[in-house]
Amino acid sequence: MNESAQSVSARRQTYSTGTPWEKSVGYSRAVRVGNLVFVAGTTASDERGETVAVGSAYDQTVFVLTKIERALRAVGAGLSDVVRTRMFVTDIDDWPAVGQAHGEVFAKIRPVATLVEVSRLVNPDHLVEIEVDAVCQQA
Repeated sequence: MNESAQSVSARRQTYSTGTPWEKSVGYSRAVRVGNLVFVAGTTASDERGETVAVGSAYDQTVFVLTKIERALRAVGAGLSDVVRTRMFVTDIDDWPAVGQAHGEVFAKIRPVATLVEVSRLVNPDHLVEIEVDAVCQQA
């Protein structure tokens, strides 16, 4: 995986996983400014852009949350710093599986959370996309 954390300025830090879209679209997986961290909408795509766990909303959610945790750590944050999650699913009937995986990670942390159905995601094999916001104890 081509992972990099780079300091753009003393107050802004970015992290990229090296997926093809980050460079071509012009975004970072995570941005930290002071004690605030924002993680972009994250799907079950590996570093080559291939979908992981096709057909399983639960397994895709687990993969996505692991990917998000890696991004948080790269900018000096952790899952315990997460204050908001936003989950987008292509089939609202998948909410129990997505919710189960989310609960396995966040049951004790208890961030505010949103889960909504969307008509589709960029890749038809993606069943869930998640973004998070975090507030770190130290800037």
